[in-house]
Amino acid sequence: MKVLIIEDEKSLSNSIAGYLSDSQYSCEVAYDYNKALEKALDYDYDCILLDISLPGGNGLNLLRILKDSEKMDGVIIVSAKNSIEDKIKGLEIGADDYLTKPFHLAELKARVDAVVRRKFFDGKNILQFEEIVLDLPSRTTRINEKVLDLTPKEYELLIYFISNKNKVISKSGLVEHLWGDDMDMADNYDFLYTHIKNLRKKLTAAGAGDYIKSIYGMGYKFCL
Repeated sequence: MKVLIIEDEKSLSNSIAGYLSDSQYSCEVAYDYNKALEKALDYDYDCILLDISLPGGNGLNLLRILKDSEKMDGVIIVSAKNSIEDKIKGLEIGADDYLTKPFHLAELKARVDAVVRRKFFDGKNILQFEEIVLDLPSRTTRINEKVLDLTPKEYELLIYFISNKNKVISKSGLVEHLWGDDMDMADNYDFLYTHIKNLRKKLTAAGAGDYIKSIYGMGYKFCL
């Protein structure tokens, strides 16, 4: 799952990124309005943490642009302003939640988890495809009631495949979703092929079907 943290307080932004990264979220940061708008429009995120007061612009204006562009990213407004007017305006524009500073990082993560489940998994804690069962809160995977040992990237790859089952996903789309800004460091897809190969091997060895289909010249499809 990929999160964009739009926050000009670098120490706070880094603390949030570190905490969410420990929970296997892939985090990107933007410290000002223009960079935040560029990232939010160019890429898709599972959740955006949005401060209202930003150098160069207002977070509520950014939120309005995202909604006018029909972006589906979940949005949590994180603001030092405990203003009922700002809270109502943000929710009316289309924010999914509003959290006032200061806050506990554990509460922030819980709200991010809830937004992601609500936006992309119909609020469910369990995601299932045939005999593969993913427990989202505990981030565990079971096949035929047996726990499967996956690396963080393998788990993210599997949840992304199941969330987009029966759709062709490009290699670049997979890399951008799972690695974000770090994708620019790669000059080929060898590391992606390795993760897919290892995931497929673990799934079939545990008794699951071989659902990862390679679509020549296009990417992959997760299907029966």
